[in-house]
Amino acid sequence: MNVPTKFLILAAAAALASACNPVLRTHGYIPTAEKPQAVNPATDTKTSVLSRLGNPSVKSTFEEEIDEDVWYYMSAVRQRYAYLRPQIEDRTITAIHFNPDGQVTKVAEYGLEDGVPVDYVSRKTPTRGRELSALEQIFGTIGRLPTDRLTGANQQTGGGGGAGQGR
Repeated sequence: MNVPTKFLILAAAAALASACNPVLRTHGYIPTAEKPQAVNPATDTKTSVLSRLGNPSVKSTFEEEIDEDVWYYMSAVRQRYAYLRPQIEDRTITAIHFNPDGQVTKVAEYGLEDGVPVDYVSRKTPTRGRELSALEQIFGTIGRLPTDRLTGANQQTGGGGGAGQGR
């Protein structure tokens, strides 16, 4: 084999091998210097957490009692191979609980293993009338077409009659 042929085979093999590498994408909160897990419940407040970590991904809104406020810092890493559906490789959710005075009371960390799959309801809302098949939809308009427009029997010209019309 000559050198250009070897080079082409090597380049093709490298291109095929690189196509098999996963593409990793990080979504959500990306910690800069400090991680949310480093929050200390004994000393930190809302102000110190906000200055060190920035705005949370989500603030709690579903609590019935307003005595406790929770900030969530969420991040996820998705892995994708070529044309396949992306898979979540890692997920971290840090929940920081505050009392009414703004003092941190608890820091909880949840991972991918703590997630629970959600079952969506597959029911459909009934609609009035009947459902048409594909053939009924295609051929259902035969006989309802405006024949005067198709055949050109109604030959009107011009617009709405401006100056000089009808003299």
